[in-house]
Parts: sequence; structure tokens; C-alpha cells
Amino acid sequence: MRPLPEVPSAAAPADVEQAGAALVEHYPRLVRLGYLVLPPSLGSHRRVLKAHALAQRSLLPGRRGGCAAEGSVPPPRRSAGGVVVDPSYAYVRGRVLRAALEAGRPLRRAQVAPFLPLVWGLRLFPHPGGSDELALEQALSALSAAARAAYVLRGLERLPDAEVRRVLAAAGVADPHAALAEAQDVSAPYALLESAEFDPCSLQARPPDLLRRRQHAKAAMAAVAALLVCGALLGLPGNGWAGNGWGRGTPPVSAYARNAVAEQALDPGALRRVPAAFWRRSPRTDFTSWPTRGDRAGDTRLLRRALTVWAHPDGAVRMSATPRTPVGPPMGAPQLLYAGGVDRATVVLFYDGLRIVRYAEPREAAPAEGVALDFARVDSADMASAGALIAGRTRDRVRYLTAPWVRAVSVRNLLAPGSAPRPLRRTPDGVTAALTSPATARSCRAWDAIELRDGSATRLMTDLGELTPARLTSGPPSAPHDVSGRAERDSWARTACLLPAVRSHGVRSVNSWQYAEQSLPEDNGSARWLCTRAETWRGPGSRVLAQFQAPSAPSVATGGPPGAVAARAEDSPACGMRDPRVLAGVLWKSHGGRWYVLAAGSEQFASLTTSGGVEGRSDSRLLAVPARAGDRARLNGTLTDGSRVGALR
Repeated sequence: MRPLPEVPSAAAPADVEQAGAALVEHYPRLVRLGYLVLPPSLGSHRRVLKAHALAQRSLLPGRRGGCAAEGSVPPPRRSAGGVVVDPSYAYVRGRVLRAALEAGRPLRRAQVAPFLPLVWGLRLFPHPGGSDELALEQALSALSAAARAAYVLRGLERLPDAEVRRVLAAAGVADPHAALAEAQDVSAPYALLESAEFDPCSLQARPPDLLRRRQHAKAAMAAVAALLVCGALLGLPGNGWAGNGWGRGTPPVSAYARNAVAEQALDPGALRRVPAAFWRRSPRTDFTSWPTRGDRAGDTRLLRRALTVWAHPDGAVRMSATPRTPVGPPMGAPQLLYAGGVDRATVVLFYDGLRIVRYAEPREAAPAEGVALDFARVDSADMASAGALIAGRTRDRVRYLTAPWVRAVSVRNLLAPGSAPRPLRRTPDGVTAALTSPATARSCRAWDAIELRDGSATRLMTDLGELTPARLTSGPPSAPHDVSGRAERDSWARTACLLPAVRSHGVRSVNSWQYAEQSLPEDNGSARWLCTRAETWRGPGSRVLAQFQAPSAPSVATGGPPGAVAARAEDSPACGMRDPRVLAGVLWKSHGGRWYVLAAGSEQFASLTTSGGVEGRSDSRLLAVPARAGDRARLNGTLTDGSRVGALR
């Protein structure tokens, strides 16, 4: 992609028609810029649609710095390098950049999310790249939005630093110097920004979970019918909105509070409190058997504040929720898990049968200042997934609250499988000492997970940026088990740095298993093929990565470099209980400098073929075909029952 001419200053407005022409001419580049600056946490499908929406809405009126109605294009000027610049393109680029930066912030009350473009019944993704592109994606996700913009302007637009700072300042960045300094931490080559991995105009489409979509359609029809019935009832005299005072400006609080169940939900005295030893005789070993703990569990005023904010949060409350988690008021009196001090905050943890809710207020300021409310789904939790919660989180450190059946907690660096775990202290209430959170780290030099030991097993959990840590397991989809032994820890040592791809995604567990081992051509050793699948609490939204782990130099402490991502998929049953098969391939270069297409399928495959740029066939589930640098091949496989399937994507 050729660098575009640049304008040193976008102070003068561009003519509407000329700006529109620049938008049409450079549309793919502008959409790519927006896609790269948007937060990766949106997911590929939403980022694609959002990037197109930002570009298409860049000329709409009502934004700051809009097109002048009768403005003229300023005469062309020259940049520091003496190149004639295009002011219309620079103007449109500035609008797209500002909109992408604003899109990473929560919607203000006056903002409305763009409705178009809209896609129904399909999931859109750019074509997958290789391990270098994945590493860049992870590095960009760790940056702030302003730093991502700085990196993209410098790498994709080829702007000098002074011009990058000017463009960032014009887009509303408060500290362009800090953004540039943060962007310098990314060491990936700028050429990767032009990869197909980051091209939202060259897409592949896949259907969503069709069975679940049918279920949602039935539920939606039932909800519409219920809404019509409720609307008719609310219109009855004395029981409608006017009868409850809503029509006269009375806030919903009064109507809510007059309901007996709602009054019970707001009463601290009605909270369900579990005795300390109940878990030993409880028929269920999950959050329902957690005892009430914390030195503020008897503070009625604190608990009333927490319940009131939960039921009626105002605009000053900072709220977060895992995907598809309802954020409404409590459904009756919830269970109190913990109330007490954690670092510089006072924390209250509730459980209502579906969600964990965390209320936090500052300890050294007025309770109304800096209140936070976090929600996480935990339906169908069991002993393994209810072993710990995040009690407190600061900038880069985290504290856990452990289950009563946990006898000991230790910290294990996943990137050092040969090192022994180190003990982690806990208070009598089960709150651990602070440890570094890998979920907020900007680099992957270490990955601290916790090991929870109870009477039956030792379980490995890691923080992925949410209230509930994710459980890490190994083994085939039919029998995943807790990570144990040096071989499984070696495998996770080369997988841990890929976990940011599922961060803040409502992940319940991540299972990684080796489905094939392949002898490499030219006696280059043996490579391992792994499939890593992240399951969510809500059901849909799973993410699958197929890995290729080339042989690495043996080490006593470390497991080797991260695996290369050969394929990835979202909302796919592949590599799971319903569909345990997986097929993936890579273009690999030997120590002798020759290129090969390598592929491997799980045990369900009988033969593999490759076509397109590289032709080859193997009558087994492993394939190695000579190729050339840059070749693109289409991979297919035949199962043992004779049916043909394609590679994971």
C-alpha cells in the first residue's frame, strides 16, 4: 500500500465535494486506519462494522470541525520532506481518527451508536495472518487508544513524529507526546499494518450459531407477546405509569420501592448470610455455599449504599459487565459474600444466583466519589469454577478472594514451567496478597497464574481482566483435566502469551491440548500442533486457536517461544465437545532456507489435500509439501467416514 501525500496542517476546512471525493478514493485506507485504532476488545466482527461506519459517517454534519458549507480547498502545501500534500484526504482522515478515538470511550447520554452498516445472520472477519500479526494485535491491544493512533499514523501513514503529534492534538488527544512514547514500546515492523489481518475491506463470512439463533427467535417472539400484555395492563386506571407517579416526573425509585420483593432486595437485613462451616455439609459446592466474610459485613449503612447503587446507579457510577450479562437490579434479596477493605477501596461482593456483583467505594473519600459497580455471569458454576473471585484490582496488581474449601494458594509463572510455585499469603477472610496481573501487562515477560489446592485437586486459574478468573485445563475435549506434569506445563508456557486474545470476553475456562505431532522435513526435529479453546459463561462467544509449536532449544526453566497461530475461529464448535476435530496448516521455513506447507488434522482425519497455490496430498492426517515464500494454499481433509471438511477458520 503506497503512502499517501500528507498535509502539515488541517486547520482550514475542506470543500464538501472534494472531501467526499477523497473519502471515496481512499476509502479502504481510511477504514483500515479506523479498524486499527478501534479497541480490539470489540471483537473482529464489531470492529469491521464500526470501522466502516466511522468512515461513512466522517462527512456527516454535527461533529466538531465539520465541512464548511461553502469552503474552498486551501492551496496545496509541502510537508517537511517537500512532498505536495492533499488537504482533503488529511481532513477526512482527521475526522475518522477522532471518531475512532471517541468510539473507545463509553457512550455519553447524548451519543447514539451508528446504526449502519448492519449485518444480519453472518459474522465477518478479515483474513487471518500469521504469528507476527497476532503478536502485533496483542501489542496494540495493550496500548491506550491514543498510543494505537500514534503507532498507526507513524507506521501506516508514514508521518514524522512532529506531524503525528499535530494530528493527534487536532483529534483531541490530551498528551500526544505521551502517546508517541507509549507507541515506541511496540517493536513489530510497520509493514505488518498492511497485512490482510488488518484489512476490513477484504473479509470472510461465517454463520453464527444457527441453533442458538432459532432459540433466540422463539424467545424474542415470547418477549414481544409479554410486552404487549404488560403494555395493556399498564394502561389500566390506577395501575399505570400515572397511577404510580411516573408520568408526573417521579423517578422509578418510588415505584420500585413499593414492590414487596423490591423492598426486600434493598433491605440489608434481608441479605442471605451463610455460616462459616455451611460449605462442609452443603449439598452444592459452588457460590451458594460461600460464607459471609469481611470486617464490614455488619455495616448496615455500607450495605444499604451498595444495594441502592446496584438497584439505581446514576451517571456518576463506573459500571462494567462481562458480555451478555444483565445489569439490572437484584432479583430479590441476594447473598452477601464479602464486605471489607481491599487496598484503598471498600468492597462488597454479592451473589444473586446468576451474577457476581462487586461494589467498590474509596476508603479515603466521600462514598459518592469514585463508586464502581461490576457484573459477571456465573450461572452453572461448580466447585472448579467457583474457587476464587477478584476482590480488588489496582493499575497492575490484583487480589483474589478464595473459596472456603481452598486449603492453600500459590503463584506459578506459566512462562517458567520448570520453576516451583511460590506460596501466596491470605488473610483469615481468604483475601490474598497482591500479585501482578497478566491481564494488564504491556508485554509477556511473565504470566502469573494462581494454583488453588483443595482436598481433591490442584487447579490453575488466571486473571483475564474480569471478576472471575478463568480455569486453565489440558487434555482432549472429551476429557479436559487440570494442568499437571512438566509436559503440560511446557505446552502452556508456549500458549500463555496467546491468552490476551480472549481477555475481557466473559471466559469461564481455557483448554489447550495437543492433537498431533509432526516430524519436520530435512530432519528439523518434531513440531507439535495444539488447539486452544476458550469457553464463556454465557455459552456463545467461544474462541478457538490452532497452534503450531516448532521445536525450540531445550531449557530447564522456560518452555520456549510462543506458538504460531495457524488458524482461529469465533463462535465455532470446533475443538470442543460437540465437534472435537480440528485441521490447520502453516507455511514453514526450514533451517536450510526451503519453504513447506505443513498441515495436521486430529485423529478423525484419514487424508489431507492442498490446492490453489500449492498442490499436494497425504494419505494420513499429516502433510508436508514443498512450497515457495508467499504461497497461499487451500487446505481440505477427508474424515475416516469419507466426508470432506475444510480447515479451521
